[in-house]
Amino acid sequence: MRKAMSLALLLLVAMFCNAQMADPVKFKSHLKTGSTAEAEIVFDGKIAHGWHVYSTNLGSDGPIEASFHVDKKDGVELVGKLTPRGHEISMMDNMFGMKLRFFENSVQFVQKVKFTKPTYTIKAYLEYGACNDEMCMPPTQVNAHFSGKSPAIDGKAAADEKSADDVAETLKAGGLDSSMVKAGAVDSVAIADSAAAPQLDNAEVQKLWTPVIKELAKFDKPVSNSLLYIFLAGLVGGFLALFTPCVWPIIPMTVSFFLKRNKDRKKAIREAITYGVSIVVIYVALGLIVSLLFGASALNALSTNAIFNILFCLLLVVFAASFFGAFEITLPSSWSNKIDQKSDETSGALSIFLMAFTLSLVSFSCTGPIIGFLLVAVASEGSIVAPTIGMLGFAVALAIPFALFAMFPTLLKSAPKSGGWMNVLKVVLGFIELAFALKFLSVADLAYGWHILDRETFLALWIAIFSLLGLYLLGIFNFPHDDENRRTNVPQFFLALGSLAFAFYMIPGLWGAPLKAVSAFAPPMNTQDFNLYKNEVHPRFKDFEAGMAAARLEGKPVMIDFTGFGCVNCRKMEAAVWTDAKVADMLNNKYVLISLYVDDKTPLPEQITVTDTDGTQRTLRTVGDKWSYLQRHKFGSNTQPMYILLDNEGKPLTGSRSYDEDINEYMNFLKVGLDNYNK
Repeated sequence: MRKAMSLALLLLVAMFCNAQMADPVKFKSHLKTGSTAEAEIVFDGKIAHGWHVYSTNLGSDGPIEASFHVDKKDGVELVGKLTPRGHEISMMDNMFGMKLRFFENSVQFVQKVKFTKPTYTIKAYLEYGACNDEMCMPPTQVNAHFSGKSPAIDGKAAADEKSADDVAETLKAGGLDSSMVKAGAVDSVAIADSAAAPQLDNAEVQKLWTPVIKELAKFDKPVSNSLLYIFLAGLVGGFLALFTPCVWPIIPMTVSFFLKRNKDRKKAIREAITYGVSIVVIYVALGLIVSLLFGASALNALSTNAIFNILFCLLLVVFAASFFGAFEITLPSSWSNKIDQKSDETSGALSIFLMAFTLSLVSFSCTGPIIGFLLVAVASEGSIVAPTIGMLGFAVALAIPFALFAMFPTLLKSAPKSGGWMNVLKVVLGFIELAFALKFLSVADLAYGWHILDRETFLALWIAIFSLLGLYLLGIFNFPHDDENRRTNVPQFFLALGSLAFAFYMIPGLWGAPLKAVSAFAPPMNTQDFNLYKNEVHPRFKDFEAGMAAARLEGKPVMIDFTGFGCVNCRKMEAAVWTDAKVADMLNNKYVLISLYVDDKTPLPEQITVTDTDGTQRTLRTVGDKWSYLQRHKFGSNTQPMYILLDNEGKPLTGSRSYDEDINEYMNFLKVGLDNYNK
């Protein structure tokens, strides 16, 4: 049965992968020229039966609309906007609550251009969205790269481009080009006085980007405890895994085996400890493999990658379904049989190690989802040692009972007996994994600006999940693997009370209450459509150069907030510290607050090639790439949140701060910066 379920799960994964690789729309691009200076970039699309491609200009609240993007162009200018051609269907969509326009069977998108130089080069792409009645494709790109001799030249456009080129030349300095100034323009909503921001000249831009790593190092810096938290999270995960039906019953059998086969009790204890150490080695090796396969930068990139975050979300949903009893995730039984046979044929430490390896295989149906969740969670840390530290904590918790019960066998008599309570624990873990699955979907949604999981939607789903968990613990309903006569005991009653209280606690958040307890997981407050809460701090600028220019004009110091849509501790700081009345007053009135999102996927107008701090050539493609490079290049750091106070010349006023919810310390940090600025 287990093998059949494993095969079914693999088939399900394979079907999912094939679904992700579906290609229902075929596009071809070509450049249509004539004898004039104008031409057309034409995208011809063939759409599979049952699918449709959305038209242009649907608005931010709708599905993925067709849009035209330019990576690089020279000798050519765009004329107007992307234009759809074909039989456009207009229909009211109940899910989006708006009238949508789309195409079936075939579609053509056209972008007009005009030539301004004797030769031209353009690298661009079409981005579109496609759906059928059951699923949607992720945003898909169609490249359009063309170059050659222009059939004719538009005189006025050529003069305008020459003027623009002259401006760009004056901005080039210190490895920066015009896009470093223009990209990531000020958010029209975030800034109320954008007209007051003056333009920066070449020398000023170069000065603002000058590294201040040594100056910053002179100040005391806080020490990050993130690795300690990861170890503790692994420890908690390991203790939870202990009480699952796949692990707990094995403990007394294994310890009894060591005590019975050795007349010398000291040797039995020694072998049980060796068994525990072997468990630690096995799981730490798993963490090392993950670290070496991906590396720190790749793990950090995965943490904000839409496809991987959606995959993580689906993975946790599958794990939750497994814990709910829909199926069991098991490794092939032949693996554990072979390892078990090898352990019988060998002796000494190797035999004990193989026994521990057998445990890791046969308990995978319970430990696998917990390990998977742990490894996924630590990916956002971007640290190459994070998976190893997490697995170390997990393995230590799993190994402790074997050594402990071997040293004190009488404790086995008082240990809880296996029973239905273990299934209840699995279901509780399933609900928790389902809740955290939404966190990963939220990261992808925020990074790419899809607006499908805004704060109130996220909270509504969490309220439903934890309400259902409370009702389950009270025995209102059961899952297939639960005992028919399951009754609520006292510990389950208190857990139900806590779960339902937590659900009720989140209800005011639907109207904008800050909810500090869940701020690390919920989307930021600025995604809330309906908000009655007014004591908030919002950045005036989301662009470094524009914010610095405005601060100089107003005679105020600057606070740079390096943050990210997927940054858990950033949300916690905003909810726990920035909502304090004194802190909010300082940030809103005494400083110019500039928030720079290092995972903002908005494309830069032009890609930029830079030499990174490690000497490697790197291409900056998005606004987030630009701000991440600024943090590394100017401040010598790559972790978020990071708060830096600067004067109007871009010099630090005091040391930087990271995650620390001590409001008094944060106020002292702001006051020291303000005092140093006034001096």
